[in-house]
Amino acid sequence: MKALLAPPKATPAPQAINKAMTPAELNALPAPKFWRRVSCALYEQLVLLGVIALTFLVPNLALGIAFGVSLPSWLTFLYLYTVLGIYFVWYWTKSGQTLAMQTWRVRIITQHGDALDKSKAVWRYVYGSLWLLPCIGIQALLQLQRWQIIEMLFAMALFFWPLSTLLDRAKNLQSQSLPDRLAGTRIVELPKNMVTLF
Repeated sequence: MKALLAPPKATPAPQAINKAMTPAELNALPAPKFWRRVSCALYEQLVLLGVIALTFLVPNLALGIAFGVSLPSWLTFLYLYTVLGIYFVWYWTKSGQTLAMQTWRVRIITQHGDALDKSKAVWRYVYGSLWLLPCIGIQALLQLQRWQIIEMLFAMALFFWPLSTLLDRAKNLQSQSLPDRLAGTRIVELPKNMVTLF
């Protein structure tokens, strides 16, 4: 009877693999293929909609409703650019992965396999923002309207940087996008058994 009333013995939970890879092991990993990059970029844009809604829309709606004030467009751009920069730099220096990168098993490292420091992460963000320049030129040339601008920005961010890997002369498994080559960083694809818990 005591055996029936005794609490069952706890079985050990399966442990997630959270092995810290050495810089040499990380550096030996291949670069993600084009469609993995596009999928990660698409998912990143969905996550960024939430970041923008929380950090931009809510405060601006509150300002507009409470005081009837709206930010000028240049200040709006600067505010958004800063908020998104904080998001990327924080994640890249913390774990080398944003939320979307964790989902797609993609990580950003230095050319030597080390984690990014703040300076390297900021420069990677700046170089990764260069795709805005052709967008500004196209908008001025074609006089695009609001929704056309958003569609163009979406398409450029989604395909332009992943396509820039084709310009890299490195082996196909090591090819990197233009921002990574300029910043001295690498995007690598983590092994399937690598589960990162943050």
